[in-house]
Amino acid sequence: MFISVLELFKIGIGPSSSHTHGPMVAANDFVGRIKNQKVIDASAKNAFIRCTLKGSLAFTGKGHSTDHAVALGLNGHQPASLADKDIADLVTTIWKSDHLCLDNNIRVSFNPTEHIIFDKGEPSPEHPNGMIFDLVGNDGKKLYSETYFSIGGGFINTLAEIHQLQAPLKMESASSCQYPFDSANSMLRMAQDSNMSIAQMKQINEQQYYSEKALFDGMGRIWQSMQTCIEKGLATEGTLPGGLGILRRAKKLHQSLKSTPEKANINDWLCAYAMAVNEENAAGNMVVTAPTNGAAGVIPAVLYYASVHEHVTQEQVREFLLTASAIGGLIKHRSSISGAEVGCQGEVGSAAAMAAAGLCSIRGGTPQQIENAAEIALEHHLGMTCDPVNGLVQVPCIERNGFGAIKAYTAASLALRGDGTHFMPLDSCIEAMKKTGLEMSHKYKETALGGLAVSLTEC
Repeated sequence: MFISVLELFKIGIGPSSSHTHGPMVAANDFVGRIKNQKVIDASAKNAFIRCTLKGSLAFTGKGHSTDHAVALGLNGHQPASLADKDIADLVTTIWKSDHLCLDNNIRVSFNPTEHIIFDKGEPSPEHPNGMIFDLVGNDGKKLYSETYFSIGGGFINTLAEIHQLQAPLKMESASSCQYPFDSANSMLRMAQDSNMSIAQMKQINEQQYYSEKALFDGMGRIWQSMQTCIEKGLATEGTLPGGLGILRRAKKLHQSLKSTPEKANINDWLCAYAMAVNEENAAGNMVVTAPTNGAAGVIPAVLYYASVHEHVTQEQVREFLLTASAIGGLIKHRSSISGAEVGCQGEVGSAAAMAAAGLCSIRGGTPQQIENAAEIALEHHLGMTCDPVNGLVQVPCIERNGFGAIKAYTAASLALRGDGTHFMPLDSCIEAMKKTGLEMSHKYKETALGGLAVSLTEC
């Protein structure tokens, strides 16, 4: 089992990794397949592309700008390339158009209002975030079709790929990674046998796929993007889009903390940094999946606090990210990081576990203490629902990231006060999260059909 730190942390745009980032990647991939397989030529007339959004994508896709993401992806855009673009202008241009240019001589019809369908019927049985892309000829017959699933954190699978994942798992051979841990228990055993830290093992695994320079440069870009996102959020005021009238608060909070630092505590700073990220995410601006957009503020907030207030080194930043990604990879492999699949416990809960592990590591924690820190943080998010008001990644998401960062910081501190011995193994906690998510009603898994999403009293 190998999920790279450079895959788990992806630079993109808000507001959602599963509902914005993933669909854009899927749409881009679909167009690429059409071109590569040459299923249409310049002689075809009146062909069109259609995208049908299923399950959670249909219910909260409007609030998550899923239709914008699909249209951008079909027009050749990728999330990372849009980080510094005026997305509103691009979307306006696309909405005024009525076609896509697949090649110089090949045009197909595409009207986003007509050809992006929000199907609120039965979701796909494989995953709640399903998308069906069709290339349809002038006679109504499908010339090409592909089904995709946005499985959280910006990751996508085709129908064939997700069936492979649902089959009995066959782990990669030991030769594919020097330390092929697929559970927290095997990770601890390998750390003990090798006398290496979790970050050291993770780096060795990474360097079987990337050179040291490529790995370090990639992590450097990730960290720089996280810092840029926080600093932009701390400098920006105004009302967030979507119609709720939610005001940005991070800038005023940060200014208050700087003006009276003697009255500030760790929790205040962590909330300011996390909320800055998630306000940027809610605005559709550049963020880093950590491991998702909805939970994008937790890890940057904890690491930024350690950097600004505790003066960590660049080497420690890399150690933090490697350790965090090792834990995030285990959670993704053994459960899910998708709010539509397991609720917010899989998003903010996973982010808190990753942040706690990273912080514990750079403070000198042993592998056992790091595993303990991750378990403490995750355990106290179990059962957390994903019930965003109006399907927007704003309420309760923005504040929730602040509290996730606080829990992560506390979990790391608590674990460091012990010797790593604890009652509940991380593997058991991850399994509990998976089972809880499976038994959770779909109303509480990113559909805006229950919880806070339907509890706002109209005045």
